[in-house]
Amino acid sequence: MIRIKICGLTRVEDALAAAEAGADAMGFIFAKESKRRASVDLALEVGGKLPPFITLVGVFKDQPLEEVRRIMSEGCLHVAQLHGKEDQDYIDKLGLPTLKALNADSSEVCARMRGYREGTHFLLDAGGGGAGRPCDWSLAAKAQLDREIILAGGLTPENVGDAVRLVAPWGVDTAGGVESSNGIKDHELIRKFIGAVREADAALERGDKV
Repeated sequence: MIRIKICGLTRVEDALAAAEAGADAMGFIFAKESKRRASVDLALEVGGKLPPFITLVGVFKDQPLEEVRRIMSEGCLHVAQLHGKEDQDYIDKLGLPTLKALNADSSEVCARMRGYREGTHFLLDAGGGGAGRPCDWSLAAKAQLDREIILAGGLTPENVGDAVRLVAPWGVDTAGGVESSNGIKDHELIRKFIGAVREADAALERGDKV
């Protein structure tokens, strides 16, 4: 079953709505330049109210190792999502479960993936992330044949079904695609997004043609 992450959360009620709709993971952005930047207190409060087995993800970009470790520990977060130039050495030194984001607009994405140790998990996005536009799905589909990926970049309730059927990713990730404004989630859009993913996933299981 394709996993679903709702990212860029800034309100407790939005996280609870996502959990109720069936999301598997929640993302809290701690990159300094983000318009959806969250607080450690928010992550802690959300984590205390969610049902078990939902993964809490902290999103970072080229931040010092100790800062990432501190936020991850204080926020009781499970996975660090890295959107900058972090290499395998950085990941090794971090010593935490990680998800490395890469730009899937470039044909070099598969080669870049092979620059990380086997077992590294990847999220493929457009640009540096947060651009609100789809990445190159054909490149993402090729990458998925090499490593299991999470597909991100401009995914909405309207296009995520097509993306799932074409790429067949391990998971999908959305932030702006389910918002009414920056950081404010639309609960109906969350439900529609998750429903579209589940419908497309079922079609893949049945072997329906794209």
